[in-house]
Amino acid sequence: MIPLITGIHHVTAFAGNAAGNRRFYTQTLGMDLVKRTVNFDAPSMWHLYYGCDGGAPGTLLTHFAEPNAPRARHGGQEIALVTLSVPVGMLASIEARLADKGTATTRAMEFGNDGLMLVDPDGMRLRIEESPARQTTAAFEIARVSLMVVDAEATSHFLVQALGFHRCARDAHSRTIRLALGGNSGSDGESNGGSGREIDVVHAPDRAAEAMGAGTIHHVAWRVPDDATQARARLAVTHSDIAVTSVRDRQYFRSVYFRIPGGILFEIATDVPGFAIDEPADALGRELRLPPQYESRRGAIMATLPSLDES
Repeated sequence: MIPLITGIHHVTAFAGNAAGNRRFYTQTLGMDLVKRTVNFDAPSMWHLYYGCDGGAPGTLLTHFAEPNAPRARHGGQEIALVTLSVPVGMLASIEARLADKGTATTRAMEFGNDGLMLVDPDGMRLRIEESPARQTTAAFEIARVSLMVVDAEATSHFLVQALGFHRCARDAHSRTIRLALGGNSGSDGESNGGSGREIDVVHAPDRAAEAMGAGTIHHVAWRVPDDATQARARLAVTHSDIAVTSVRDRQYFRSVYFRIPGGILFEIATDVPGFAIDEPADALGRELRLPPQYESRRGAIMATLPSLDES
């Protein structure tokens, strides 16, 4: 099966303190705040987009920031980890930068690749690793996400059949199956996806699901180039007897949503039109941008949103 999706578009998580979230992702990690807007389904809540290269798909970590959100406990049936890739030769300097900013890291190997493990201020789990398979020169790309599931074989089967992934590696010790989309041939003779085109499926039948809150990941979005491809991908998912939403206009991309077997939320998002649709490309993320349906409520919305500046 030729995959219709081309990689990860973005990952969205819950956060608590909005100012602390902004400080960590911009000042500590060094990403750009490329869009400050609201949760389109709950406009009293910030939706902050961090990324690189003007918010290029595949670089985006986004957060619903809600000051009253309880800090979550991590469990099963969740997107448990986001791995970011950096250019080869950059890991040591990033490790030093994080230490200088007071962020603790630990070194850990995954499938023979060294990386840094860390958590953001809300407890969201991140990994940073060097990748020779990166597609751009961006400071950070999303390399992959890791799913914690009850049945790794069943989840992997769905991802292969419905979304066009293929199996490229297995780690018996961590009970992890690595899947990939297309890409270059690996040393084992199988095709590896490369940065942004991989997903790890961790077999964890004894991990109970926990309620979502600050520090947990709401969903992962997979990218397609345009609306026509999205429609074909949506149809492929429905053929697997999975319910998929209608297309939702998210201003900067168009989205459909569905839950894979077990309940984890996936999105398929278009690359177009991008973040420069409502503000200049050289001024991204400086001002609150609202979709047309909320412009008449701008004053009231601004009054409810917590400050993004540290007090």
